[in-house]
Amino acid sequence: MPEFNVTGSTKLKEIEKEWPWLKEELKGLDPRFKMIDSPLGRYLISSNTVASAAQKVGVSEELIIEKLRELVEKHG
Repeated sequence: MPEFNVTGSTKLKEIEKEWPWLKEELKGLDPRFKMIDSPLGRYLISSNTVASAAQKVGVSEELIIEKLRELVEKHG
């Protein structure tokens, strides 16, 4: 399993590439992530970092990183 080394500057497309199953997990985590599969969501994934996505959805990047870490460790 790849090492979890996600920071605010990590590109969302890098996360999707490393852990493709995370998209489905995130959609169940928070209603704001349901837009991941929309054209806008695909654009955001291709062009944004964790920090910029956090700002757009109105949560801290630390919270997103924490939730991602929990999901990756749980999926193990």
